[in-house]
Amino acid sequence: MKNNGTILTNPDLNPFHIVLVEPEIPPNTGNISRLCVGTGSVLHLVGKLGFEISDRTLKRAGLDHWPHLNLKRHADWVSFKSAHDRARLLYFSKHGETPYTRTEYRPGDFLVFGSETKGLPREILEENKDSMFFIPTTGLVRSLNLSNACAVVLYEAIRQVDILMPSSLKNIASRID
Repeated sequence: MKNNGTILTNPDLNPFHIVLVEPEIPPNTGNISRLCVGTGSVLHLVGKLGFEISDRTLKRAGLDHWPHLNLKRHADWVSFKSAHDRARLLYFSKHGETPYTRTEYRPGDFLVFGSETKGLPREILEENKDSMFFIPTTGLVRSLNLSNACAVVLYEAIRQVDILMPSSLKNIASRID
């Protein structure tokens, strides 16, 4: 189902932010960029990246969507925090103690994820235990793919605040389900 894009690109209607701290794998970040464009979310890349923004594998995953991406680049965690000192940050890690579904998401939330191989840095984990959440799994895998984890959490946030689908599309969507 398509719409004209206005509900997806209006930051007042879908103001979520995905924050990736030192992502390493270009296709994951490319997939997340596509997710952000598709939901009208802002993508923040923080710290040292495991690739160049011009990397062809990064852009291949977000190919035709890349020009529409609202991308913010931050040199390090300190500069990100100072630029968004009043933002509500929610952290996602296998070290969280509360499932991601047991928080109340709000428009404007920043959803923070760590790198694919290291997760969030220790200092971030230690300083933010009260706002650290996890995605439950069977325990048979070390972790979920970063782009999948971002999608799971972002769509839960969107579902809770009910902002992606205007009422005119809800009736159509309910018939598709």
